[in-house]
Amino acid sequence: MYTTLISVTQLQALQASGTPLQVFDCAFDLMNPLAGRALYVEQHIAGALHADLDQHLATHDVTQRVNAGRHPLPQREVFATWLRSVDINPNTQVVVYDRNGMNYCGRLWWMLKWCGHEAVAVLDGGLQAWVSASAAMASGDAMAQATGNFVLREPCVQLVDTASVAAHLNDGTQTLIDARGAPRYRGEVEPLDPVAGHIPGALNRPFNSNLNAQGFFKSADELRPEFVALLGNAKPETAVHHCGSGVSAVLNVLAMEMAGLSRTALYAGSWSEWCNTPGLPCEKS
Repeated sequence: MYTTLISVTQLQALQASGTPLQVFDCAFDLMNPLAGRALYVEQHIAGALHADLDQHLATHDVTQRVNAGRHPLPQREVFATWLRSVDINPNTQVVVYDRNGMNYCGRLWWMLKWCGHEAVAVLDGGLQAWVSASAAMASGDAMAQATGNFVLREPCVQLVDTASVAAHLNDGTQTLIDARGAPRYRGEVEPLDPVAGHIPGALNRPFNSNLNAQGFFKSADELRPEFVALLGNAKPETAVHHCGSGVSAVLNVLAMEMAGLSRTALYAGSWSEWCNTPGLPCEKS
């Protein structure tokens, strides 16, 4: 079972082994949300299905969401229904990838674990690594060939809401880590949300800090001291990750797990929900 990262070579071996497997291409463009499907159709790993951030990994139906913000999570049962429609079963090994530094596919990795499915891994290096290896590619659209019998289990990850973050803002029991780029964190620019800045007390760890110059995840030996230095005296298990809308923060969740610093919590509403909630403090620095 692969539960964090999987390499190109390991994925190729899985494809050849006959192991129950489903690969998802999470192509998306934040500035052009309709482009994801076109990118997938143009080029994807052979056998991969498309998982769209707006259509499948978020919902804007207020009766079906569990949080607010720009990319609200759908309720677990709503998401489980989609998982069945794309032939996910309890024994399916899932592999997710994208073209964006593993930014968008991390959302699907986290959501499957939120639904109790541990057997999901991120393709290290994304589509670029697959192409560089001259591995099997395809184009065109594809649909699941069968309906799965996915069953919800107890969450394997922790979801934190706005009320919880606000309640523990100054009591020392949580360590907020903001995955957005430093200029957005400092409030110098804000291209997406109505208020610039960050949650008071939050530390800054841009999600792409977890990757090396070649676009692969850094090793555990590299990641661990970086997070230890960031946390200072705070215990790793107090970390609560967020970003703009709960997507890129997942790479910090994954990186801390890879570094052996425990599986930490996600505040999915993130800055887009926080800054739109009346009465909550916002900080610039």
